[in-house]
Amino acid sequence: MADIVLCTFNARYTHTAIGLRYLYANLKELQERAVIKEFVIKTNITDALEQILSENPKIVGIGAYIWNAIEVSELIELIKKITPETTVVVGGPEASYFPHRVDFSKADYFVQGEGDVVFYELCRDILAQNPPATKLIKAGIVDLNAIELPYAYYNDNDVANRYTYVEASRGCPYSCEFCLSSLDKKVRKIETDRFLNELDILWNRGVRNFKFIDRTFNFNIKTANKMMDFFLEKEPPYFIHFEVIPDHFPESLRERLTKFPPTCLQLEIGIQTLDTDVADNINRKLNFEKIQKNLSFLQNETKAHLHVDLIVGLPGESVEQFGKNLDKLYSIAKCEIQIGILKKLSGTTINRHDEIHGMVYSDLPPYDILQNSLISFALMQKMKRFARFWDIVYNSGNFKKIVVYLFSDGKVFDGFFAFSQWIYAQTESTWQISLDRMAYLIFRYLTEILHVSDKEIKEVLMEDIMSVQGRRLPKFLQTHKHEEKRKEREPLTFNKRQIKHSL
Repeated sequence: MADIVLCTFNARYTHTAIGLRYLYANLKELQERAVIKEFVIKTNITDALEQILSENPKIVGIGAYIWNAIEVSELIELIKKITPETTVVVGGPEASYFPHRVDFSKADYFVQGEGDVVFYELCRDILAQNPPATKLIKAGIVDLNAIELPYAYYNDNDVANRYTYVEASRGCPYSCEFCLSSLDKKVRKIETDRFLNELDILWNRGVRNFKFIDRTFNFNIKTANKMMDFFLEKEPPYFIHFEVIPDHFPESLRERLTKFPPTCLQLEIGIQTLDTDVADNINRKLNFEKIQKNLSFLQNETKAHLHVDLIVGLPGESVEQFGKNLDKLYSIAKCEIQIGILKKLSGTTINRHDEIHGMVYSDLPPYDILQNSLISFALMQKMKRFARFWDIVYNSGNFKKIVVYLFSDGKVFDGFFAFSQWIYAQTESTWQISLDRMAYLIFRYLTEILHVSDKEIKEVLMEDIMSVQGRRLPKFLQTHKHEEKRKEREPLTFNKRQIKHSL
């Protein structure tokens, strides 16, 4: 039995909740009275409730995020319906900004901001039967070097089967209006030697996949270099993920980046737009000359897997301009390009454009844009399908060689937009399309619509599909020569996507 249950719904099983572990790490004398319970958004809510209530808790603390807000709302209602005496505390970005866009009203308390310290104080007062009179608990910015770090609370199952999230710093120096991180403009870092000691402990426990959640990992180059050195001294295989700003790669960092072997390092680079007027309008700093230079360096002189972001629906940016951005970005670096749909996150200032640019968003998470003055609802729907098919076909790495047949004369956007329109007409869905079916659809499009040779397309498709161990050719590609050839299946890895791009 536990008096305090910390819980949330992760997007996937392989994800872990670093926020819950921070809260648990800082519960002081209450820690022995607390447990962490993690679920995924596909978990049946009543099954999650059963596990939570099996502890007979006095307090349930729940992390609410854009991906799980609906599940959290339902969980709160059920807890209060079955055990109304249980105190429910909700924190996280979706609970921190008012008015709430999802109904959390039955919760007893809301923690606004960084709850590492105030959650302990709240639990202490509740258990001492001295609860606060106000439902809103405002948390200030914490001193990262004065709190306990969470890494001891990744268990052996986490180490073996899930991503290990870590942070060397919090905050962001920029003011991009669509991003929650911009609200905390002061970048605060954890004392480097202390953090490296935690990384070393995790490494010795067997952790080989580290996802840094720092928003601007290369903002402080001295710290970034020390992190790089830590991993460069280790023996591969391992997988590390950093989010970096695109215009700050001094020579000392470049030198280290060139030393990482293939599939070990992933860099997430937020571009969002290459239109300087659009960028200025949303307070996004954009130095295209530096971006182009640094992307070219990363593409041509390192073995890092690059994950670059573009956003559809930014105020003042048409689909035509987005298409030019995609073409330009593809010409600079043949990397993974994540196409996101603009979201109106709670607490951000992107809403100041609503009237001027006719911005209309869904009221339900993830608060995607539905239309604006330059992009109609019907066209926005097509762009959402474009983004989904782009991820399945281009970003997945499953069709690395065949995908270039969809582009002609550098017109990446036009070529793939036409393909996405055609493929949706065949499937009427963007989900649950198997690899074999997608391969067949690509084959049909290239041979029937673009009139490429059947033989040529089959040969390239076979190369793409059989480049990954453990696969069997789709029936329409099987010949006596190939149908029995199947490589042994590889063990579980956390960088399968990156491996496919490196082949």
